[in-house]
Amino acid sequence: MKNRRVEEDNMGSEESGGISKRQRLDEHFSASGIENPLVPYNDVDDEEEDFERGETANGGGKVEENRGQVVAAENGEDEEEEEDLYGEDNSLEKRKSQFEPREDCPYLDTVNRQVLDFDFEKFCSVSLSNLNVYACLVCGKYYQGRGKKSHAYTHSLEAGHHVYVNLRTEKVYCLPDGYEIIDPSLDDIRHVLNPRFTRDQVKQLDKNRQWSRALDGSDYLPGMVGLNNIKETDFVNVTIQSLMRVTPLRNFFLIPENYQHCKSPLVQRYGELTRKIWHARNFKGQVSPHEFLQAVMKASKKRFRIGQQSDPVEFMAWLLNTLHANLRTSKKNNSIIYECFQGELEVVKEIPNKAITEKKENGDIFTETSRMPFLMLGLDLPPPPLFKDVMEKNIIPQVPLFNILKKFDGETVTEVVRPRVARMKYRVIRLPQYLILHMQRFKKNNFFIEKNPHFSQFSCEELGVERFYSSANA
Repeated sequence: MKNRRVEEDNMGSEESGGISKRQRLDEHFSASGIENPLVPYNDVDDEEEDFERGETANGGGKVEENRGQVVAAENGEDEEEEEDLYGEDNSLEKRKSQFEPREDCPYLDTVNRQVLDFDFEKFCSVSLSNLNVYACLVCGKYYQGRGKKSHAYTHSLEAGHHVYVNLRTEKVYCLPDGYEIIDPSLDDIRHVLNPRFTRDQVKQLDKNRQWSRALDGSDYLPGMVGLNNIKETDFVNVTIQSLMRVTPLRNFFLIPENYQHCKSPLVQRYGELTRKIWHARNFKGQVSPHEFLQAVMKASKKRFRIGQQSDPVEFMAWLLNTLHANLRTSKKNNSIIYECFQGELEVVKEIPNKAITEKKENGDIFTETSRMPFLMLGLDLPPPPLFKDVMEKNIIPQVPLFNILKKFDGETVTEVVRPRVARMKYRVIRLPQYLILHMQRFKKNNFFIEKNPHFSQFSCEELGVERFYSSANA
C-alpha cells in the first residue's frame, strides 16, 4: 500500500509538472507571435515596419520584451532546449540585425533601367492589389508584399531577381534576404518614380531650356515630350499638351505642397503627369498618361474613357471645371483654374414680346442685360461653300480670325433658338490671363456629323482681342 501511494504521488507530480511546462510553452509562443495558419498572407506587410511599430509603440514593445524576459527566467533550461529543438532564435536583437541597411549589395549590377516603366497603375501583377506594391528592378513587374509568403518573395526565389523598390516609400530592398539597400546610384530611379521640383527649379524652367537624353539615346525637350496614344485617347493628349503651356498652372502642379490638401485622385494624377512631362531625367522620351486616364474614367463616370473617341473641347471644359471644383476651398470660390482662365462677358438678350410678359417693354422687344463668367469662348465658322471652282475641285475656304471675333464686339447679333428664340449680343468686359478660343467645327445634321473645312488665319504675335474688350463696363 505504501509503495502504491508513493507511485501515485510521483505520477501526480509528473502530470502537474507537464501541465505547468505546457502552459509555459503556450505563453512563450503566444508572446513570440506565431503566425496564424488560417491567414495565408498574414506576412504580406513589411516585417521590418511591423517590427518598428511594435518597438516604438507606447509601452507595447517594453511589455512584450518584459514578458519574454519573465518567461525566459521561469523556463531556465527549457528555453535552451526549445532553441535546440526548433533551430531558431527569436530574440529581438537577432531579428533587428537581420534588417539592418547595407551598402554592399552584390545584386546591384542586375538592375535593368531599360525595362522600368512607372507610368502604369501600381497594382500587383498577380493579386491585382494596390497595397504594399513593389517593383522588380530586374524585370520591371509589380508584385505585392515582402514577407515570406508574398508574391515578391516568391518571384525572387523563382526568377532569381533580388532588387525591389517600394512604390510608395521609394525604399529599395534585397529579397529574399530582406535588408534595405542604401546606395546613391539608385537615386535616378527614385526621381523617375516620383519626380520632384524645388521652387527655385520651377522659376528657372523657362530660362534654362536644355535638351535631355533618354537611355535609348533619343533626345527630348522637357515639357515637349510625346504622350502615348493608348487607344483613341488623342483628345486627352492634345488637351494635356495645350495646358502644359500655361505657366502659372504648370508651376502650381509642379509642387505637390500646393494641392496636398486635396484628396481627389484626379488632381493628384494630373500633378504627377505634369511633373513627369517636365522632368529632365526620364528614362524614356515619352510619357504614358495611363494613371491619369484611369482617374478621368472614374471621375467622369466613364463619360470619357479609353477606346472611345470624344470631343476635346468637351473634355477640356469638363477637366477645367472638375479641377476647379476639387481645388477650391470652402471659404472662397477661387482656384488656380479661375485665376488663369476665367473672364467675364456682358450679354444683351433681346426677346420677342410673346416670350415674356413681365419685363420692361421697349417697343415689341424686351431687353435683358447680364454678366456671365466664362472659361472658353466659342467661335462660329461661316458655312462651307456649296460650289466648286472652275477646276471642279473644292475650294479650301479661309477666314481671318478677326472676322470671327466680331461676335464679341457688342454690336454683332447672334440668333439663338434654345432654350428660346432670342437675339444675343456679346462683349468681353474682363479678359482672363490666358484666353482659350475654340471653333465649332463639327455639327450634327439629320444624318451624320459634318465637319466645317474652314481655315482660320491669325497672327502669332498679336490676335487683336483688345479691339473687342470694353474696360469701361468692367
